[in-house]
Amino acid sequence: MILSAHIPFALAMRLAFLGPVGTYGEQAARQLAELEQFTDVLYVPQQGIRAVIQALASGQCEAAVVPVENSVEGGVTACLDALWEHSDLAVAHALVLPIRHALVGSGPVEGVSEVLSHPQALAQCSQWLAEHLPSALQLPTSSTAEAARMVRGSRFRAAIASREAATEHGLKVLDYPINDAAGNCTRFLLLRHGPRSQEGPMASLAFSLHSNQPGALLQALDCFAREGLNMSRIESRPSKREMGEYLFFVDLELPQGSEPLEKALAELRPHCEHLALFGAYPLTNLALEAPAA
Repeated sequence: MILSAHIPFALAMRLAFLGPVGTYGEQAARQLAELEQFTDVLYVPQQGIRAVIQALASGQCEAAVVPVENSVEGGVTACLDALWEHSDLAVAHALVLPIRHALVGSGPVEGVSEVLSHPQALAQCSQWLAEHLPSALQLPTSSTAEAARMVRGSRFRAAIASREAATEHGLKVLDYPINDAAGNCTRFLLLRHGPRSQEGPMASLAFSLHSNQPGALLQALDCFAREGLNMSRIESRPSKREMGEYLFFVDLELPQGSEPLEKALAELRPHCEHLALFGAYPLTNLALEAPAA
Protein backbone atom coordinates (compact mmCIF):
# COMPACT_ATOMS: atom_id res chain seq x y z
CA MET A 1 0.00 0.00 0.00
CA ILE A 2 1.42 3.37 -1.03
CA LEU A 3 0.33 6.35 1.01
CA SER A 4 -0.29 9.74 -0.54
CA ALA A 5 1.59 12.82 0.61
CA HIS A 6 -1.21 14.15 2.85
CA ILE A 7 -0.92 11.14 5.19
CA PRO A 8 1.27 12.02 8.22
CA PHE A 9 4.83 10.70 7.95
CA ALA A 10 4.51 9.00 11.35
CA LEU A 11 2.08 6.46 9.87
CA ALA A 12 4.34 5.29 7.05
CA MET A 13 7.84 4.01 6.52
CA ARG A 14 9.66 6.72 4.60
CA LEU A 15 11.83 5.19 1.90
CA ALA A 16 14.31 7.45 0.08
CA PHE A 17 15.36 6.80 -3.52
CA LEU A 18 17.07 8.64 -6.37
CA GLY A 19 14.29 10.69 -7.96
CA PRO A 20 12.25 12.07 -9.49
CA VAL A 21 9.41 9.62 -10.10
CA GLY A 22 10.16 7.19 -12.93
CA THR A 23 13.81 6.33 -12.20
CA TYR A 24 15.20 2.82 -12.03
CA GLY A 25 15.87 3.70 -8.39
CA GLU A 26 12.14 4.01 -7.83
CA GLN A 27 11.56 0.65 -9.51
CA ALA A 28 14.17 -0.92 -7.22
CA ALA A 29 12.69 0.78 -4.15
CA ARG A 30 9.23 -0.61 -4.88
CA GLN A 31 10.59 -4.11 -5.54
CA LEU A 32 12.64 -4.11 -2.32
CA ALA A 33 9.72 -2.78 -0.28
CA GLU A 34 7.66 -5.72 -1.55
CA LEU A 35 10.45 -8.23 -0.87
CA GLU A 36 10.85 -6.91 2.68
CA GLN A 37 7.06 -6.94 3.13
CA PHE A 38 6.84 -3.28 4.10
CA THR A 39 3.12 -2.59 4.48
CA ASP A 40 2.86 1.22 4.60
CA VAL A 41 5.46 3.01 2.50
CA LEU A 42 5.91 6.66 1.63
CA TYR A 43 8.39 6.92 -1.25
CA VAL A 44 10.58 10.01 -0.88
CA PRO A 45 12.52 11.03 -4.03
CA GLN A 46 15.88 12.74 -3.59
CA GLN A 47 18.20 14.59 -5.97
CA GLY A 48 21.52 12.77 -6.01
CA ILE A 49 22.78 9.55 -4.42
CA ARG A 50 24.43 11.36 -1.52
CA ALA A 51 21.12 13.08 -0.78
CA VAL A 52 19.42 9.67 -0.64
CA ILE A 53 21.88 8.39 1.95
CA GLN A 54 21.82 11.66 3.87
CA ALA A 55 18.03 11.44 4.14
CA LEU A 56 18.50 8.12 5.95
CA ALA A 57 21.52 9.17 8.01
CA SER A 58 19.77 12.34 9.26
CA GLY A 59 16.60 10.51 10.25
CA GLN A 60 14.38 12.05 7.57
CA CYS A 61 13.71 8.53 6.29
CA GLU A 62 13.73 5.05 7.84
CA ALA A 63 15.25 3.32 4.79
CA ALA A 64 17.01 4.17 1.55
CA VAL A 65 17.67 2.45 -1.78
CA VAL A 66 20.84 3.28 -3.70
CA PRO A 67 22.63 1.85 -6.76
CA VAL A 68 26.01 0.36 -5.92
CA GLU A 69 27.16 -1.37 -9.12
CA ASN A 70 26.32 -1.58 -12.81
CA SER A 71 27.30 -4.58 -14.92
CA VAL A 72 28.60 -2.30 -17.71
CA GLU A 73 30.01 0.77 -15.95
CA GLY A 74 31.12 -0.76 -12.64
CA GLY A 75 30.83 0.64 -9.12
CA VAL A 76 28.82 3.73 -8.21
CA THR A 77 31.50 5.68 -6.38
CA ALA A 78 29.17 8.03 -4.49
CA CYS A 79 27.47 5.04 -2.87
CA LEU A 80 30.76 3.33 -1.94
CA ASP A 81 32.14 6.51 -0.37
CA ALA A 82 28.95 7.14 1.60
CA LEU A 83 28.86 3.60 2.99
CA TRP A 84 32.40 4.05 4.28
CA GLU A 85 31.52 7.38 5.89
CA HIS A 86 28.32 6.28 7.70
CA SER A 87 29.13 3.52 10.18
CA ASP A 88 25.58 3.54 11.58
CA LEU A 89 24.02 2.31 8.32
CA ALA A 90 23.68 -1.34 7.34
CA VAL A 91 22.89 -3.20 4.12
CA ALA A 92 19.60 -5.06 4.63
CA HIS A 93 18.92 -6.47 1.15
CA ALA A 94 20.36 -6.34 -2.37
CA LEU A 95 18.46 -6.38 -5.65
CA VAL A 96 19.81 -6.89 -9.16
CA LEU A 97 17.51 -5.05 -11.56
CA PRO A 98 17.66 -5.46 -15.36
CA ILE A 99 18.17 -2.11 -17.09
CA ARG A 100 16.45 -1.55 -20.43
CA HIS A 101 16.99 1.99 -21.67
CA ALA A 102 14.71 3.74 -24.14
CA LEU A 103 15.15 6.91 -26.16
CA VAL A 104 12.16 9.06 -25.21
CA GLY A 105 10.99 12.46 -26.37
CA SER A 106 8.25 14.56 -27.91
CA GLY A 107 9.59 14.92 -31.46
CA PRO A 108 10.95 12.58 -34.14
CA VAL A 109 14.34 10.88 -33.80
CA GLU A 110 15.54 12.67 -36.94
CA GLY A 111 15.20 16.06 -35.24
CA VAL A 112 17.12 15.19 -32.04
CA SER A 113 20.24 17.33 -31.55
CA GLU A 114 20.61 16.92 -27.76
CA VAL A 115 20.38 13.76 -25.64
CA LEU A 116 20.02 14.10 -21.87
CA SER A 117 20.49 11.44 -19.20
CA HIS A 118 22.44 10.34 -16.16
CA PRO A 119 26.15 9.94 -17.05
CA GLN A 120 25.99 6.17 -16.49
CA ALA A 121 23.01 5.82 -18.84
CA LEU A 122 24.79 7.86 -21.51
CA ALA A 123 27.83 5.59 -21.16
CA GLN A 124 25.68 2.45 -21.29
CA CYS A 125 24.22 3.59 -24.63
CA SER A 126 27.37 5.12 -26.13
CA GLN A 127 27.59 2.74 -29.11
CA TRP A 128 23.93 3.22 -29.99
CA LEU A 129 24.33 7.00 -29.79
CA ALA A 130 27.45 6.90 -31.97
CA GLU A 131 25.60 4.90 -34.62
CA HIS A 132 22.19 6.60 -34.59
CA LEU A 133 22.78 10.13 -33.26
CA PRO A 134 26.49 10.81 -33.87
CA SER A 135 26.08 14.59 -34.01
CA ALA A 136 23.81 14.94 -30.98
CA LEU A 137 25.19 16.76 -27.94
CA GLN A 138 25.15 14.56 -24.83
CA LEU A 139 24.14 16.41 -21.65
CA PRO A 140 24.42 14.82 -18.17
CA THR A 141 21.59 15.08 -15.64
CA SER A 142 21.09 13.92 -12.03
CA SER A 143 18.91 10.95 -13.05
CA THR A 144 17.27 9.34 -16.06
CA ALA A 145 13.80 10.46 -14.94
CA GLU A 146 15.02 14.04 -14.46
CA ALA A 147 16.25 13.91 -18.06
CA ALA A 148 12.79 12.76 -19.15
CA ARG A 149 11.18 15.64 -17.28
CA MET A 150 13.56 18.17 -18.87
CA VAL A 151 12.89 17.13 -22.49
CA ARG A 152 9.11 17.19 -22.27
CA GLY A 153 7.66 19.32 -25.05
CA SER A 154 10.97 19.79 -26.87
CA ARG A 155 11.25 18.89 -30.56
CA PHE A 156 15.06 18.74 -30.58
CA ARG A 157 15.81 17.17 -27.19
CA ALA A 158 15.47 13.52 -26.21
CA ALA A 159 16.27 11.57 -23.04
CA ILE A 160 17.61 8.14 -22.23
CA ALA A 161 15.28 6.75 -19.59
CA SER A 162 12.92 3.89 -18.82
CA ARG A 163 9.60 3.37 -20.58
CA GLU A 164 7.96 4.00 -17.20
CA ALA A 165 9.56 7.46 -17.12
CA ALA A 166 8.22 8.13 -20.61
CA THR A 167 4.70 7.30 -19.44
CA GLU A 168 5.10 9.38 -16.28
CA HIS A 169 6.20 12.47 -18.21
CA GLY A 170 3.96 12.12 -21.25
CA LEU A 171 6.70 11.26 -23.75
CA LYS A 172 6.88 8.96 -26.76
CA VAL A 173 9.20 5.96 -26.85
CA LEU A 174 11.34 6.72 -29.91
CA ASP A 175 13.45 3.54 -29.74
CA TYR A 176 13.78 0.59 -27.34
CA PRO A 177 15.95 -0.99 -26.09
CA ILE A 178 19.02 1.09 -26.86
CA ASN A 179 21.50 -0.08 -24.19
CA ASP A 180 24.65 -1.51 -25.79
CA ALA A 181 24.80 -4.63 -23.59
CA ALA A 182 21.68 -6.80 -23.61
CA GLY A 183 22.52 -8.08 -20.12
CA ASN A 184 22.80 -4.60 -18.60
CA CYS A 185 21.76 -4.67 -14.94
CA THR A 186 22.29 -2.63 -11.78
CA ARG A 187 22.62 -3.83 -8.21
CA PHE A 188 20.75 -1.74 -5.66
CA LEU A 189 21.13 -1.83 -1.88
CA LEU A 190 18.45 -1.33 0.74
CA LEU A 191 20.04 0.55 3.64
CA ARG A 192 18.68 0.91 7.18
CA HIS A 193 19.88 2.02 10.60
CA GLY A 194 20.99 -0.66 13.02
CA PRO A 195 23.54 -3.40 13.60
CA ARG A 196 25.32 -4.91 10.62
CA SER A 197 24.33 -8.55 10.36
CA GLN A 198 26.73 -11.41 9.66
CA GLU A 199 23.90 -13.74 8.61
CA GLY A 200 23.04 -13.97 4.92
CA PRO A 201 24.19 -15.42 1.59
CA MET A 202 26.16 -12.26 0.66
CA ALA A 203 28.32 -9.82 2.61
CA SER A 204 29.92 -6.48 1.78
CA LEU A 205 32.90 -4.94 3.54
CA ALA A 206 35.73 -2.46 3.02
CA PHE A 207 39.21 -2.10 4.48
CA SER A 208 42.38 -0.07 4.27
CA LEU A 209 45.86 -1.47 4.86
CA HIS A 210 48.47 -0.30 7.36
CA SER A 211 50.96 0.45 4.58
CA ASN A 212 51.48 0.11 0.86
CA GLN A 213 54.06 -2.68 0.77
CA PRO A 214 54.73 -5.52 -1.69
CA GLY A 215 52.35 -8.40 -0.98
CA ALA A 216 50.25 -6.52 1.60
CA LEU A 217 47.02 -6.76 -0.39
CA LEU A 218 47.71 -10.38 -1.31
CA GLN A 219 48.11 -11.28 2.37
CA ALA A 220 44.81 -9.56 3.18
CA LEU A 221 42.89 -11.29 0.41
CA ASP A 222 44.37 -14.64 1.35
CA CYS A 223 42.29 -14.46 4.55
CA PHE A 224 39.20 -15.01 2.41
CA ALA A 225 40.76 -17.82 0.37
CA ARG A 226 41.80 -19.74 3.49
CA GLU A 227 38.19 -19.76 4.68
CA GLY A 228 36.87 -20.80 1.26
CA LEU A 229 35.08 -17.49 0.61
CA ASN A 230 34.64 -16.43 -2.99
CA MET A 231 34.95 -12.73 -3.81
CA SER A 232 32.23 -11.77 -6.27
CA ARG A 233 33.61 -8.23 -6.47
CA ILE A 234 36.65 -6.22 -5.43
CA GLU A 235 37.09 -2.53 -6.14
CA SER A 236 39.51 0.12 -4.94
CA ARG A 237 38.75 3.75 -4.11
CA PRO A 238 41.19 6.51 -3.12
CA SER A 239 41.24 7.12 0.62
CA LYS A 240 41.24 10.89 -0.13
CA ARG A 241 44.01 11.35 2.44
CA GLU A 242 47.12 10.96 0.31
CA MET A 243 48.20 9.79 -3.15
CA GLY A 244 48.58 6.01 -3.45
CA GLU A 245 46.43 5.18 -0.40
CA TYR A 246 43.32 3.14 -1.16
CA LEU A 247 40.22 1.59 0.34
CA PHE A 248 39.26 -1.86 -0.92
CA PHE A 249 35.57 -2.78 -1.25
CA VAL A 250 34.81 -6.51 -1.34
CA ASP A 251 31.67 -8.59 -1.79
CA LEU A 252 31.76 -12.16 -0.50
CA GLU A 253 29.56 -15.18 -1.10
CA LEU A 254 28.64 -17.01 2.13
CA PRO A 255 27.28 -20.45 1.16
CA GLN A 256 28.37 -22.00 4.49
CA GLY A 257 26.81 -19.43 6.82
CA SER A 258 28.46 -16.83 9.03
CA GLU A 259 31.27 -18.86 10.65
CA PRO A 260 33.74 -18.60 7.73
CA LEU A 261 33.08 -14.84 7.56
CA GLU A 262 33.76 -14.42 11.28
CA LYS A 263 37.04 -16.32 10.96
CA ALA A 264 38.10 -14.39 7.86
CA LEU A 265 37.40 -11.05 9.56
CA ALA A 266 39.43 -12.10 12.60
CA GLU A 267 42.36 -13.05 10.32
CA LEU A 268 41.99 -9.87 8.24
CA ARG A 269 41.82 -7.37 11.10
CA PRO A 270 45.57 -7.35 11.98
CA HIS A 271 46.39 -6.43 8.36
CA CYS A 272 44.05 -3.44 8.33
CA GLU A 273 44.22 0.13 9.51
CA HIS A 274 40.43 0.29 9.16
CA LEU A 275 37.92 -2.49 8.55
CA ALA A 276 34.16 -2.07 8.11
CA LEU A 277 31.57 -4.78 7.52
CA PHE A 278 28.52 -3.22 5.86
CA GLY A 279 26.42 -6.30 6.55
CA ALA A 280 25.40 -9.74 5.35
CA TYR A 281 22.10 -9.81 3.51
CA PRO A 282 19.82 -11.62 1.04
CA LEU A 283 20.29 -11.03 -2.69
CA THR A 284 17.40 -11.08 -5.17
CA ASN A 285 18.40 -11.24 -8.84
CA LEU A 286 15.56 -10.12 -11.12
CA ALA A 287 17.92 -10.04 -14.11
CA LEU A 288 17.91 -13.85 -14.13
CA GLU A 289 14.14 -13.80 -14.56
CA ALA A 290 13.93 -11.09 -17.24
CA PRO A 291 14.10 -11.50 -21.05
CA ALA A 292 16.98 -9.79 -22.83
CA ALA A 293 14.75 -7.14 -24.44
